[in-house]
Amino acid sequence: MRGSWQERFAESPDVLKSPERQRTIVQVLGLAIGGGDFITMAGPCSVETEFQLMATAHHIRRGGARILRGGAFKPRSSPYAFQGHGLDGLRMLARAREESGLAIVTEVMSECDVPMVAEYADILQIGTRNMENYSLLEAAARSGRPVLLKRGMMATVADLLRSAQLILDNGNPNVILCERGIRTFETATRNTFDVAAIALLKHVSHLPVIADPSHAAGCRDLVPALARIAVAAGADGLLVEVHPNPDKAWSDGEQSLNFDEFDDMMASLDPYFALRGLALSEPEGARPMEAVG
Repeated sequence: MRGSWQERFAESPDVLKSPERQRTIVQVLGLAIGGGDFITMAGPCSVETEFQLMATAHHIRRGGARILRGGAFKPRSSPYAFQGHGLDGLRMLARAREESGLAIVTEVMSECDVPMVAEYADILQIGTRNMENYSLLEAAARSGRPVLLKRGMMATVADLLRSAQLILDNGNPNVILCERGIRTFETATRNTFDVAAIALLKHVSHLPVIADPSHAAGCRDLVPALARIAVAAGADGLLVEVHPNPDKAWSDGEQSLNFDEFDDMMASLDPYFALRGLALSEPEGARPMEAVG
Protein backbone atom coordinates (compact mmCIF):
# COMPACT_ATOMS: atom_id res chain seq x y z
CA MET A 1 0.00 0.00 0.00
CA ARG A 2 2.88 2.37 0.78
CA GLY A 3 4.05 2.01 -2.79
CA SER A 4 0.71 3.14 -4.18
CA TRP A 5 0.71 6.26 -2.02
CA GLN A 6 4.27 6.96 -3.08
CA GLU A 7 3.13 6.85 -6.69
CA ARG A 8 0.03 8.97 -6.10
CA PHE A 9 2.01 11.70 -4.34
CA ALA A 10 5.23 11.24 -6.29
CA GLU A 11 5.79 15.00 -6.61
CA SER A 12 6.19 15.27 -2.83
CA PRO A 13 8.61 12.45 -1.97
CA ASP A 14 10.26 14.09 1.06
CA VAL A 15 6.92 14.80 2.72
CA LEU A 16 5.86 11.16 2.68
CA LYS A 17 6.66 8.59 5.33
CA SER A 18 9.57 6.29 4.66
CA PRO A 19 11.34 3.56 6.61
CA GLU A 20 13.89 6.20 7.62
CA ARG A 21 11.36 8.87 8.61
CA GLN A 22 8.09 7.97 10.26
CA ARG A 23 7.48 11.16 12.24
CA THR A 24 8.68 14.76 12.31
CA ILE A 25 8.41 16.53 15.64
CA VAL A 26 8.45 20.33 15.40
CA GLN A 27 10.09 21.95 18.41
CA VAL A 28 8.73 25.35 19.48
CA LEU A 29 9.76 26.92 22.82
CA GLY A 30 9.95 23.56 24.53
CA LEU A 31 6.81 22.19 22.85
CA ALA A 32 6.93 19.09 20.67
CA ILE A 33 4.29 19.41 17.96
CA GLY A 34 3.68 16.01 16.44
CA GLY A 35 5.00 14.17 19.48
CA GLY A 36 3.02 12.51 22.23
CA ASP A 37 1.27 15.67 23.43
CA PHE A 38 -1.79 17.30 21.87
CA ILE A 39 -1.11 21.00 21.26
CA THR A 40 -3.93 23.54 21.19
CA MET A 41 -3.36 26.89 19.52
CA ALA A 42 -6.05 29.44 20.39
CA GLY A 43 -6.76 33.13 20.31
CA PRO A 44 -8.51 35.88 18.39
CA CYS A 45 -8.79 36.10 14.63
CA SER A 46 -7.41 39.63 14.80
CA VAL A 47 -5.24 41.36 17.35
CA GLU A 48 -7.49 44.27 18.33
CA THR A 49 -6.38 45.80 21.64
CA GLU A 50 -3.83 45.08 24.33
CA PHE A 51 -6.61 44.25 26.81
CA GLN A 52 -8.35 41.86 24.42
CA LEU A 53 -5.14 40.01 23.61
CA MET A 54 -3.80 39.78 27.18
CA ALA A 55 -7.12 38.63 28.60
CA THR A 56 -7.37 35.94 25.95
CA ALA A 57 -3.76 34.79 26.38
CA HIS A 58 -4.08 34.33 30.14
CA HIS A 59 -7.41 32.55 29.88
CA ILE A 60 -6.48 30.07 27.17
CA ARG A 61 -3.25 29.28 29.02
CA ARG A 62 -5.24 28.35 32.11
CA GLY A 63 -7.54 26.30 29.89
CA GLY A 64 -4.71 24.19 28.43
CA ALA A 65 -3.67 25.98 25.24
CA ARG A 66 0.07 26.23 24.65
CA ILE A 67 0.23 28.56 21.66
CA LEU A 68 -1.45 31.94 21.14
CA ARG A 69 -2.82 32.64 17.70
CA GLY A 70 -3.66 36.15 16.56
CA GLY A 71 -3.65 38.04 13.29
CA ALA A 72 -1.45 41.12 13.00
CA PHE A 73 -1.99 41.09 9.24
CA LYS A 74 -5.45 39.96 8.12
CA PRO A 75 -6.43 38.82 4.62
CA ARG A 76 -10.11 39.74 4.31
CA SER A 77 -12.78 39.03 1.74
CA SER A 78 -13.55 42.76 1.56
CA PRO A 79 -10.83 45.41 1.09
CA TYR A 80 -12.89 47.68 3.36
CA ALA A 81 -12.77 45.32 6.35
CA PHE A 82 -10.20 45.61 9.16
CA GLN A 83 -6.83 44.52 7.80
CA GLY A 84 -4.90 44.24 11.07
CA HIS A 85 -2.54 46.47 13.06
CA GLY A 86 0.62 45.20 11.33
CA LEU A 87 3.79 45.91 13.27
CA ASP A 88 1.88 47.20 16.30
CA GLY A 89 -0.04 43.92 16.36
CA LEU A 90 3.20 41.95 16.27
CA ARG A 91 4.52 43.95 19.21
CA MET A 92 1.35 43.21 21.18
CA LEU A 93 1.76 39.51 20.44
CA ALA A 94 5.36 39.63 21.68
CA ARG A 95 4.24 41.28 24.93
CA ALA A 96 1.55 38.62 25.34
CA ARG A 97 4.22 35.92 24.99
CA GLU A 98 6.33 37.60 27.67
CA GLU A 99 3.42 37.79 30.10
CA SER A 100 1.78 34.41 29.44
CA GLY A 101 4.66 32.17 28.39
CA LEU A 102 2.70 31.05 25.32
CA ALA A 103 4.39 30.62 21.96
CA ILE A 104 3.06 32.78 19.11
CA VAL A 105 1.69 31.82 15.70
CA THR A 106 0.62 34.54 13.28
CA GLU A 107 0.04 34.83 9.57
CA VAL A 108 2.50 36.33 7.13
CA MET A 109 0.99 37.52 3.84
CA SER A 110 3.91 38.94 1.88
CA GLU A 111 7.42 37.70 1.25
CA CYS A 112 8.61 41.24 2.03
CA ASP A 113 7.15 40.95 5.54
CA VAL A 114 8.72 37.59 6.38
CA PRO A 115 11.81 38.95 8.19
CA MET A 116 9.70 41.32 10.29
CA VAL A 117 7.08 38.71 11.23
CA ALA A 118 9.78 36.11 11.93
CA GLU A 119 11.40 38.53 14.39
CA TYR A 120 8.27 38.42 16.57
CA ALA A 121 6.54 35.09 15.85
CA ASP A 122 7.57 31.58 16.84
CA ILE A 123 5.59 29.98 14.00
CA LEU A 124 4.80 31.56 10.62
CA GLN A 125 1.32 30.78 9.36
CA ILE A 126 0.67 30.56 5.63
CA GLY A 127 -3.02 31.19 5.09
CA THR A 128 -5.36 29.37 2.78
CA ARG A 129 -5.17 32.10 0.12
CA ASN A 130 -1.39 31.81 -0.03
CA MET A 131 -0.88 28.05 0.01
CA GLU A 132 0.40 28.18 -3.58
CA ASN A 133 2.18 31.54 -3.29
CA TYR A 134 5.52 29.91 -3.95
CA SER A 135 7.62 33.06 -3.49
CA LEU A 136 6.10 33.49 -0.04
CA LEU A 137 6.64 29.81 0.79
CA GLU A 138 10.31 30.04 -0.17
CA ALA A 139 10.82 33.18 1.91
CA ALA A 140 9.04 31.66 4.91
CA ALA A 141 11.14 28.52 4.61
CA ARG A 142 14.37 30.50 4.59
CA SER A 143 13.33 32.42 7.73
CA GLY A 144 14.21 29.35 9.80
CA ARG A 145 10.92 29.55 11.69
CA PRO A 146 8.52 26.59 11.70
CA VAL A 147 5.79 27.02 9.10
CA LEU A 148 2.11 26.27 9.68
CA LEU A 149 0.76 25.56 6.20
CA LYS A 150 -2.99 25.83 5.80
CA ARG A 151 -4.70 23.86 3.07
CA GLY A 152 -5.98 26.08 0.28
CA MET A 153 -9.74 26.48 0.21
CA MET A 154 -9.93 24.68 -3.14
CA ALA A 155 -6.76 22.60 -2.86
CA THR A 156 -6.46 18.85 -3.04
CA VAL A 157 -4.33 16.88 -0.59
CA ALA A 158 -1.77 16.50 -3.38
CA ASP A 159 -1.67 20.30 -3.81
CA LEU A 160 -1.06 20.74 -0.08
CA LEU A 161 1.73 18.19 -0.06
CA ARG A 162 3.42 19.84 -3.04
CA SER A 163 3.51 23.15 -1.19
CA ALA A 164 4.96 21.41 1.86
CA GLN A 165 7.57 19.80 -0.38
CA LEU A 166 8.63 23.25 -1.60
CA ILE A 167 9.25 24.39 1.97
CA LEU A 168 11.36 21.30 2.63
CA ASP A 169 13.22 21.87 -0.64
CA ASN A 170 14.21 25.30 0.69
CA GLY A 171 15.90 23.81 3.73
CA ASN A 172 13.14 23.99 6.34
CA PRO A 173 11.98 20.60 7.70
CA ASN A 174 9.65 22.12 10.32
CA VAL A 175 6.30 22.16 8.57
CA ILE A 176 2.90 21.73 10.25
CA LEU A 177 -0.01 20.85 7.96
CA CYS A 178 -3.45 22.31 8.71
CA GLU A 179 -6.86 21.11 7.52
CA ARG A 180 -9.29 24.03 7.72
CA GLY A 181 -12.10 22.96 5.44
CA ILE A 182 -12.50 23.29 1.69
CA ARG A 183 -15.11 24.92 -0.53
CA THR A 184 -17.72 22.56 -1.92
CA PHE A 185 -21.31 22.91 -3.11
CA GLU A 186 -22.48 22.83 0.53
CA THR A 187 -23.36 26.27 1.94
CA ALA A 188 -24.72 25.41 5.41
CA THR A 189 -21.22 25.75 6.88
CA ARG A 190 -18.46 28.16 5.92
CA ASN A 191 -16.41 25.30 4.49
CA THR A 192 -16.65 21.52 4.31
CA PHE A 193 -14.48 19.96 7.02
CA ASP A 194 -12.48 17.23 5.27
CA VAL A 195 -11.89 14.92 8.21
CA ALA A 196 -10.77 12.19 5.81
CA ALA A 197 -7.84 14.43 4.84
CA ILE A 198 -6.61 14.39 8.46
CA ALA A 199 -6.64 10.60 8.55
CA LEU A 200 -5.00 10.42 5.12
CA LEU A 201 -2.28 12.94 5.94
CA LYS A 202 -1.44 11.13 9.18
CA HIS A 203 -1.26 7.88 7.21
CA VAL A 204 0.99 9.06 4.36
CA SER A 205 3.04 11.95 5.76
CA HIS A 206 5.55 12.22 8.59
CA LEU A 207 4.64 15.89 9.17
CA PRO A 208 2.42 17.00 12.08
CA VAL A 209 -1.23 17.65 11.19
CA ILE A 210 -3.53 20.03 13.03
CA ALA A 211 -7.15 21.03 12.42
CA ASP A 212 -8.88 24.41 12.33
CA PRO A 213 -12.53 23.74 13.23
CA SER A 214 -13.32 27.46 13.44
CA HIS A 215 -12.84 28.17 9.75
CA ALA A 216 -14.35 24.84 8.78
CA ALA A 217 -17.56 25.55 10.68
CA GLY A 218 -17.96 29.30 10.39
CA CYS A 219 -20.32 28.99 13.35
CA ARG A 220 -19.20 28.73 16.96
CA ASP A 221 -21.97 26.24 17.82
CA LEU A 222 -20.28 23.60 15.65
CA VAL A 223 -16.65 24.21 16.63
CA PRO A 224 -16.52 21.88 19.68
CA ALA A 225 -18.03 18.95 17.75
CA LEU A 226 -15.58 19.41 14.86
CA ALA A 227 -12.72 19.66 17.37
CA ARG A 228 -13.71 16.30 18.87
CA ILE A 229 -13.90 14.80 15.38
CA ALA A 230 -10.38 16.10 14.63
CA VAL A 231 -9.00 14.44 17.76
CA ALA A 232 -10.69 11.17 16.85
CA ALA A 233 -9.28 11.37 13.31
CA GLY A 234 -5.71 11.56 14.65
CA ALA A 235 -4.87 15.27 14.55
CA ASP A 236 -1.84 16.43 16.54
CA GLY A 237 -3.48 19.66 17.63
CA LEU A 238 -6.09 22.34 17.07
CA LEU A 239 -6.16 25.92 15.86
CA VAL A 240 -9.23 27.58 17.43
CA GLU A 241 -10.52 31.15 17.46
CA VAL A 242 -11.29 32.51 20.94
CA HIS A 243 -12.39 36.04 21.86
CA PRO A 244 -13.50 37.70 25.13
CA ASN A 245 -16.67 39.00 23.45
CA PRO A 246 -17.20 37.35 20.05
CA ASP A 247 -20.29 39.43 19.25
CA LYS A 248 -18.08 42.53 19.25
CA ALA A 249 -15.06 40.99 17.51
CA TRP A 250 -13.59 43.01 14.65
CA SER A 251 -13.41 39.87 12.49
CA ASP A 252 -14.79 36.30 12.51
CA GLY A 253 -16.84 36.79 15.65
CA GLU A 254 -19.50 34.36 14.51
CA GLN A 255 -17.03 31.45 14.61
CA SER A 256 -15.10 32.50 17.72
CA LEU A 257 -15.64 30.85 21.10
CA ASN A 258 -16.02 32.93 24.23
CA PHE A 259 -14.01 31.97 27.30
CA ASP A 260 -16.65 29.68 28.82
CA GLU A 261 -17.22 27.95 25.48
CA PHE A 262 -13.49 27.39 25.11
CA ASP A 263 -13.31 25.81 28.57
CA ASP A 264 -16.26 23.56 27.78
CA MET A 265 -14.71 22.50 24.47
CA MET A 266 -11.39 21.63 26.07
CA ALA A 267 -13.09 19.59 28.80
CA SER A 268 -15.16 17.73 26.19
CA LEU A 269 -11.99 16.52 24.46
CA ASP A 270 -10.76 14.50 27.45
CA PRO A 271 -12.50 11.21 26.55
CA TYR A 272 -11.07 11.45 23.04
CA PHE A 273 -7.57 12.04 24.36
CA ALA A 274 -7.99 9.02 26.61
CA LEU A 275 -9.17 6.91 23.69
CA ARG A 276 -5.99 7.73 21.79
CA GLY A 277 -3.75 7.55 24.84
CA LEU A 278 -2.72 11.17 24.34
CA ALA A 279 -1.50 13.67 26.87
CA LEU A 280 -2.91 17.18 26.92
CA SER A 281 0.14 19.41 27.03
CA GLU A 282 -0.49 21.88 29.85
CA PRO A 283 1.78 24.69 31.02
CA GLU A 284 2.89 24.93 34.61
CA GLY A 285 0.10 26.42 36.67
CA ALA A 286 -2.64 25.54 34.18
CA ARG A 287 -6.07 24.86 35.56
CA PRO A 288 -6.79 21.09 35.57
CA MET A 289 -9.41 20.15 33.01
CA GLU A 290 -12.52 18.40 34.27
CA ALA A 291 -13.26 15.03 32.77
CA VAL A 292 -16.53 14.64 30.92
CA GLY A 293 -18.41 11.39 30.80
